Amino acid sequence: MTSGLWELVLQGVWVTVQLLFFSALLATAVSFVIGVGRTHRLWIVRFLAGFYTEVFRSTSALVMIFWVFFVLPPAFGWQLVPMWAGTLALGLTYGAYGSEIVRGALAAVDPAQKEGGIALSFTPWQRMKLILLPQAVPEMIPPFSNLLIELLKGTALVSIMGMGDLAFSGNLVRLALQESAEIYTYILLIYFVIAFLLTRVMRGLEKKLKAGVGKAPVRKPDTELKRPEATNVGGAV
Repeated sequence: MTSGLWELVLQGVWVTVQLLFFSALLATAVSFVIGVGRTHRLWIVRFLAGFYTEVFRSTSALVMIFWVFFVLPPAFGWQLVPMWAGTLALGLTYGAYGSEIVRGALAAVDPAQKEGGIALSFTPWQRMKLILLPQAVPEMIPPFSNLLIELLKGTALVSIMGMGDLAFSGNLVRLALQESAEIYTYILLIYFVIAFLLTRVMRGLEKKLKAGVGKAPVRKPDTELKRPEATNVGGAV
């Protein structure tokens, strides 16, 4: 490829990274708000959070992008730029999946921890902030890492809006060179490199958050206690 075509691909990489960053931030915020809402003591909060989760989990991200970019503007009289339309659609959709990760991690915390907070007269917010979340967040990192990779692959859907992401730029290069195998091999490798770097970062974050969480492993004594010798009641043999 020529330098001009490589520049086009690199511009697509930068757009994809920006979209991934903004939509991941939105998805994370939605995940925690809705996930914590699924565990709320008020049934109406649990119902609304559950309704949101079911609606957005059952909706195609591609169709959601169509709605945000093509359907909503005529209805409300405003138009989002492709970057923010893609961020909104992907963040809300993947946030619904993330909310189940948050809910499951909170539910997995030992109930005795919550009961201890109640015994100490902690408010629900204090129990969540000081007891539940510090133990649940490290357990969320591996599934969140998988979800982040899925979000990265989902960013390719924004090409339907004519947004110059990596997939869209790759298609333009393919049309210019009439060479599909070479171009899409490069695109696959670029997605792989980004996903690999994200995985490394998430694993480092998981190790950092898990450091000092829970009890230190119990070391087995070097020498076991000797079994006491049996005493002959009847006298020496």
